[in-house]
Amino acid sequence: MTEPSDRPVPPSPSDEILPELEPAEYRRYGRHLTLPQVGETGQRRLKAASVLVVGAGGLGSPVALYLAAAGVGRITLCDFDVVDTTNLQRQVLFGTSDVGRNKVDAAAERLRDLNPHVAIEPFAGRVSSENVRALVAASDVVVDGTDNFTARYLVSDACVLESTPYVYGSIYRFEGQVSVFGPPDGPCYRCLFPEPPPDALVPNCAQAGVLGVLPGIVGSIQASEALKILLGIGRPLRGRLLLVDAADGSFREVRLRRDTSCPSCGDAPTITEAVEAGGGVCLDASGGQRGPSVDAAELATLLAADPPPFVLDVREDWEFKAGSLPDAVGCPLGDVQMRLNDVPTDREVVVVCRVGPRGERAAEMLRAAGIASARNLRGGLLRWKAEVAPGFGVA
Repeated sequence: MTEPSDRPVPPSPSDEILPELEPAEYRRYGRHLTLPQVGETGQRRLKAASVLVVGAGGLGSPVALYLAAAGVGRITLCDFDVVDTTNLQRQVLFGTSDVGRNKVDAAAERLRDLNPHVAIEPFAGRVSSENVRALVAASDVVVDGTDNFTARYLVSDACVLESTPYVYGSIYRFEGQVSVFGPPDGPCYRCLFPEPPPDALVPNCAQAGVLGVLPGIVGSIQASEALKILLGIGRPLRGRLLLVDAADGSFREVRLRRDTSCPSCGDAPTITEAVEAGGGVCLDASGGQRGPSVDAAELATLLAADPPPFVLDVREDWEFKAGSLPDAVGCPLGDVQMRLNDVPTDREVVVVCRVGPRGERAAEMLRAAGIASARNLRGGLLRWKAEVAPGFGVA
């Protein structure tokens, strides 16, 4: 294990070719220009900079808002999702009128209104093996606003391969983490978490919950780290993991070291391409289908039959109350094993959740318990809403 350096990464490009500030920008950024550590040169560095923000959710919201307000010249915002009512408790980029819109489109509109001097580039899609290297290579800093391990490992590996600083952040209930990974000699994400955890150990997003203000705290720290790197000032959190406890009102640090045997950033790396390895995705995110399933149109036909299938809704109670299929029986995923006797064995069983993975897991449990007919609604109730019942209320 090697000690990382605390020195800031020199900003790029060189000061001689920095873009000039427009007259209106001198007034807008006056409080920055007054700071000796920023000044006009620093503000021009920000104007010349490009930041990739992966994820426009709870963390991406404050990150994007503060980077745009600070005058970062180009912000690429990646997200494949649409705004949902449940997002509004913490995703401050959006308002009620944005529900149903692509997140990156709604975010770009908000950020351009906040600061018309910055270029906002929305990328409405998933970061994948096919595009991640190009996205990272075009950026001076990458900020992680994702909520799943697959994306984190993919982005981290790409940042190592492209020698791009990676500002990591994560949140869970009342707790958060922030660090800076990457060049010049700091650890990478794999040094902290060598392997993704098994799916069974990853808490369901709806079950775990998060205090709405926590992503604002963690995301603001991430934005601060990105600005420090771009300006070449201060002491970035390289080699340090900042632990935030909102319930306790405390912050503490853990020292990190580069693992010389790390397959990504070690002395003899074996990872030469950024590829999606899978594993440990948030169960409320879209994912591949592994077991027997039914699509939305087929379920609509089944529900009109006599008798209809037994529909088991494995979302949390509050989600079920926000809207459910007719005659569906609510049973949170964590209670399925205890309520196996409540599921009939003489009827077809269809398991539903919000997006699909929770239902898939519950259907696997039922089949393992001898209920061979159990199938999952592919794409979950969001797919049902999109393809069958546009007015259906789903939390």
